Amino acid sequence: MPAINDQALDQLFREARTFNHYTDEPVAESDLHAIWDLMKMAPTSANQMPARLVWCVSQESKAKLAACATGTNGEKILAAPVSVVIGMDTEFHEYLPELFPHVDAKSWFTGNAELRQASAFRNSTLQGAYFIMAARALGLGTGPMSGFDAGAVDKAFFADQPSVHANFISTLGHGDVSTLHERLPRPAFEKFNRIA
Repeated sequence: MPAINDQALDQLFREARTFNHYTDEPVAESDLHAIWDLMKMAPTSANQMPARLVWCVSQESKAKLAACATGTNGEKILAAPVSVVIGMDTEFHEYLPELFPHVDAKSWFTGNAELRQASAFRNSTLQGAYFIMAARALGLGTGPMSGFDAGAVDKAFFADQPSVHANFISTLGHGDVSTLHERLPRPAFEKFNRIA
């Protein structure tokens, strides 16, 4: 498989930024579908796919989500074209006969709530990262955040799905590059890595 070119690497990693402000350019519903169609193809353990997304596009739904946020996150949620709840379904194993049909993977998790919780958190976090990368690949920006009351988000958005819980939130739109601050430092390989 050939390496992707420098322009793509810049867009996905080297020049990509986290956004707190967006332009007025709208995000179409087709963009949301396009993000999902990319992120769903990325790997999760045993194809678990525990992420459950709520795409808040109306002011009403964004206001409901903003009410669950802390600090200035509420303002960011309200101002963004779209705000997204990345949730995790701890009963993801119920779908494994469909998503991982060649072995009885459901039995690995049946009766083991602790394992399901750990797997749902780990793999929905992966899917949240894939969401960010898919959005970048499609020319959109994101603003992931963890400053919110998870219980309040669960009550507001997942009351009818008691096995689904909020993992994190992200805003989504066409990032306003004029509002970006200087890029924060990134460490050299030797600082946080070792080859064993």
